[in-house]
Amino acid sequence: MGFASQSRQFDELGYAVFESVLTGNLLDLLRECCDDFVTREDARMDAAGVDTLGITHRGKRYFANECQREEPRLRQMLFSETMAEVCRATLGDTAYFFFDQYVVKGPEGGMPFSWHQDSGYVVGNGGPADHAPYLTCWCTLDDATLDNGTVRVVPGTHRGGVLSHERLAGSNDLALKVDESQAVALEVPAGSIVAFSSRTLHATGSNRTDRPRRVYLAQYTPEVMLNPGTRQLRRNAIPLIQHGRQVTFA
Repeated sequence: MGFASQSRQFDELGYAVFESVLTGNLLDLLRECCDDFVTREDARMDAAGVDTLGITHRGKRYFANECQREEPRLRQMLFSETMAEVCRATLGDTAYFFFDQYVVKGPEGGMPFSWHQDSGYVVGNGGPADHAPYLTCWCTLDDATLDNGTVRVVPGTHRGGVLSHERLAGSNDLALKVDESQAVALEVPAGSIVAFSSRTLHATGSNRTDRPRRVYLAQYTPEVMLNPGTRQLRRNAIPLIQHGRQVTFA
């Protein structure tokens, strides 16, 4: 495919945009599975008798985790040639699939998501403080705009370490204060991938439109991540690229 310019930008700024690279069957698949996982999260809240579970808030904001474990068809995207090329352009010659998640903002007031680093969530939820920076692929199922809460990033912040995050009452977000004067909002069409380092500061706005804003999140690490103390595997570590070659296919 040739992503030389994105590779340079990722290295310099901590993020890159791969516009409209998910098309046809891959994009259709991601859309087809999305509603089922929102329904799953509603059922989990029903069973618990609550309207909030972690950072999921009924009707406003959904985070549905580890979807490929329940819907193996998603691996067609996670281990596709497209994702291998994106990982080569950003992580380099070694990449392991780590984690997947649907992130859906409800219409007409879907909640924003506070400024944070994805690595801050790893550390804040008991993961290793010394893990290597990894890759988040923010894959848009709909056009992502300022009106529906697209992602904003602060370029260059990937070069720092993992910062201290605070758990916010109400939203349950892990968050930190950010000088937003340098923030960049990334408006991209459906089927695009916004790829950023797990140390890049980012946030999303509220959804002010009358339709959900749907994103599928796929994360890849340059190493096998182990939990501190137990040294047991954290999440997943399925090799996608080894020594520059794609080794796992859908």
